[in-house]
Amino acid sequence: MSFVKQESKNGISYIRLNRPDRYNALNKEMLEELLMAIESVEKNGDRVVLISGEGPAFCAGGDIGMMKDFSNKEFFDRVMGTIAAIVRKLYMMPKIIISVVQGSAAGLGLSLALTADYVVAHQEAKFGMLFNGVGLAPDGGGHFWAEQRLGTQRAKQFIWGNPRQVKGEEVQQLGLVDILTDNDVFQEAENLGKLLCQSPLEAMLKTKMTYHHKHIDSLNYYLEKEQDNQWELRNTADHKEGVMAFLEKRKPKFKGL
Repeated sequence: MSFVKQESKNGISYIRLNRPDRYNALNKEMLEELLMAIESVEKNGDRVVLISGEGPAFCAGGDIGMMKDFSNKEFFDRVMGTIAAIVRKLYMMPKIIISVVQGSAAGLGLSLALTADYVVAHQEAKFGMLFNGVGLAPDGGGHFWAEQRLGTQRAKQFIWGNPRQVKGEEVQQLGLVDILTDNDVFQEAENLGKLLCQSPLEAMLKTKMTYHHKHIDSLNYYLEKEQDNQWELRNTADHKEGVMAFLEKRKPKFKGL
């Protein structure tokens, strides 16, 4: 089974995460497929890209089962390099990116959703960084996206806000969602994509790239720092406790270590 579906139709590229039984949690193979899909879309003539997820969630984040292999530095570096390539390519792609969020966008899944130029979400969609829950700090550019949309002070507190997730008007007021709907969220996003295809996209993309070229060095700094953070945090007592608590479906008992 392909973990990522891709198609092109009427000037719009569709990338759909396809691991619904695991709430589209991203493992190594799925991340590599996603990068290949993005590289393919990067080369086509479409100017609008929709990123969505099959099933009840957009993306539950990184697959926790993958973390057991993070003690292998080569494996760790490859996964983190793939994540960095995904978000960097989406950020610098001269196309309008739309993320379509239903259910949960958590952890790395939220970082992925926030790479978009437009975040379209269902009223009941839930947003949370949630890295704190397993004793980690955000990756996938999560620090960058949160700071861009919330400002540093609110970004810190949002990142630290585990286990609480936000949804509905609260998430829109924070600025994490651009369009909130109680209708079919995919149809809402597709309608936006069709409208954009009839807009002066060349001028719009000049604006996008003017901003993004200025901030790419900042994104690269965060991606590098996040990789260092994760490598250092993987051996902490709190991370090990967070993973064990998740697997045992209980509340973690952190000690600040």
